[in-house]
Amino acid sequence: MVYYAGVDLGATNLRAAVADDDGTTIGVSRNATPRGPTGIDVTEGVLRTLREACGDAGIEPESIDAAGIGSIGPFDLAEGAVIDPANLPDSIDRIPLTGPIEKLIDSEEVHLHNDTTAGVIGERFHADRNPADMVYITISSGIGAGVCCDGEILDGWDGNAGEVGHTVVDPRGRLTCGCGHDGHWEAYCSGNAIPDFVRLLAEDDPTIDTDLPLEDPDFTAKDVFEFAGEDELADYAIDQLAHWNAIGVSNVIHSFAPIVVSFGGAVALHNEDLVVDRIRQRVSEMVMANVPEIRVTDHGDDVVLEGALASAMTEGTGDRSRFKR
Repeated sequence: MVYYAGVDLGATNLRAAVADDDGTTIGVSRNATPRGPTGIDVTEGVLRTLREACGDAGIEPESIDAAGIGSIGPFDLAEGAVIDPANLPDSIDRIPLTGPIEKLIDSEEVHLHNDTTAGVIGERFHADRNPADMVYITISSGIGAGVCCDGEILDGWDGNAGEVGHTVVDPRGRLTCGCGHDGHWEAYCSGNAIPDFVRLLAEDDPTIDTDLPLEDPDFTAKDVFEFAGEDELADYAIDQLAHWNAIGVSNVIHSFAPIVVSFGGAVALHNEDLVVDRIRQRVSEMVMANVPEIRVTDHGDDVVLEGALASAMTEGTGDRSRFKR
């Protein structure tokens, strides 16, 4: 029997799954992503989660033939590690992944991808049409894109293609991204950034009425969306988020000409009408070329995990034609 494993390492959540030779998931484990204090602590969390998934499947880790990883970046592909992740504590400077997993499963067939690249692999692998030109965009703790262009998954020479959240949407650079640079899309519209963006909007126009708990250290993006339709500042902020998101998505469309743009990530998945629907409405006014189908992934929070498994099964390409059962 052949077994495959997939790992999804996000800034908030950590997931692992095991599938048998026909792609049926037989074991799963889900944990919170360790917050350090070091990258090795995160690595140990990944290995623990993968062991738990193997235990749930009733197999030993050494029975895994190949594994795929969808992870936050950026990467040092030569070492198979994450370096200086923007959305984890500053004390985490390097997270070894490929080597420790190879040792755990006793196999060199370990494929490391940016999490959004794993997302587009998963979307393409499971799509009815298996489109050759599509983009998967996550709006979550951070923002990123996985791109399939002319049937090729774009990883980039260093594995860091698709970091569209770090493109500049505001040349004034009024907000600083978690990566340390100003004006990035992620600095305005990611789940981690939305509270500061809303506070900035309140400072710009103190006459806007609001009951949002702006001074509460536990104020989150979730509060903003929960107040939609009931709070003037929340409604204004959601409209402004739609503007910046549409700029970012239009830039992606003009860059890669996708037939389909699929959204995932907690912010998009939990607020489809307030985020994705509004992007769809605005993009059609901004794009000079063909407007793609804009949709939400059918795989919910598991899209990256599904892509990591598909990567293991298809030698990292997500192309079902290469999957020999």
